[in-house]
Amino acid sequence: MMLTVLRLVLVSFIAACALPTSAAVVLLYHHVSDKTPKSTSISPAAFEAQMDYLQANHFTVVPLLELTEKLRKGEPLPDKTVAITFDDSYVSVYGSAFPRLQKRGWPFTFFVNTDAVGTGKVFVNWDQLREMAKAGVTIANHSSSHTHLPRREKNETLAQWRARIRAEINQAQQKIIDEIGSAPKVMAYPFGEYDHEVQRIAKQLGYIAFGQQSGVLYSEGDLQSVPRFPFGGSFSDLDDFILKVNSKAMPLKAVEFFDDQKNKTNSLIVRAGEKPWLVLTPNDPALLKKINCFATGQGAIPTQIMNNQLWAQANTPLTAGRTRYNCTAYSGEKGRFYWYTQQWLATDKQGNWTYRD
Repeated sequence: MMLTVLRLVLVSFIAACALPTSAAVVLLYHHVSDKTPKSTSISPAAFEAQMDYLQANHFTVVPLLELTEKLRKGEPLPDKTVAITFDDSYVSVYGSAFPRLQKRGWPFTFFVNTDAVGTGKVFVNWDQLREMAKAGVTIANHSSSHTHLPRREKNETLAQWRARIRAEINQAQQKIIDEIGSAPKVMAYPFGEYDHEVQRIAKQLGYIAFGQQSGVLYSEGDLQSVPRFPFGGSFSDLDDFILKVNSKAMPLKAVEFFDDQKNKTNSLIVRAGEKPWLVLTPNDPALLKKINCFATGQGAIPTQIMNNQLWAQANTPLTAGRTRYNCTAYSGEKGRFYWYTQQWLATDKQGNWTYRD
């Protein structure tokens, strides 16, 4: 009798360990070079070290389209699964990353802003992209001009802005089809910037869309704001990579935004000087006391627990530009943390965009 019970426990344990999870990590790079701007670059040596870690620790590297197809169908995603992506049409992807990943037999996706292709030594040309595509690389949409999609131009009406954003996406898609032969219905927002209206346009056009906010791709997430972990600049350290690639999706019932603790808002665009509240409702209230949140350039930020929700707000008012609230919690598995990131876009105090990247 005891032996039978032990066998049943063992079988149950093995089955539980084998069950797939509904999350995977998507990695984002720009330049892979020692000679390009440090803020958006990772050295070839550091990139190689990260890929070595994935291989030594038995991560499965799959095409991004495999993950997005599972998302569309609501299918589970196996644990320790990774997809690799690059943004911005940089030639170092062809010259440095491509041969390294090709040697390993690993797929990746290259999101290209099509107007830049073939325009100078910094960018790839279409012959190089065709060579990569023939080798199995997915060439995908990063808009045509790499503009800030949520930002309306001076004197531009809402209708004109919507038409321009649709054209940015459609023109890039058609150019890739014309040059490569096909283009998947996935896109990456330039600068990782989006708001709810940009998301609606992407959804209407049939795209799964990726940002640059840190986090884990999971089956219950928003298909028009899929997170990726960016690496480069100060985020090139191997220990940081190990922490992030082993992270898990924060199990949340709901994510809400408030101007203050009484007025709910749906806007991801705020004005400089404001301090928006991020409100998280976890599936398990026991997680509330474990969550810590941080804001760009501010470090740890205060949180409050009210009505089984976590309320997080920046320490100081936001300045014009991009700000992210990163919230993490220990998952109970050694070295693995739940991770959720929310991005805010701040105008000046009058509601005007005052900066360019």
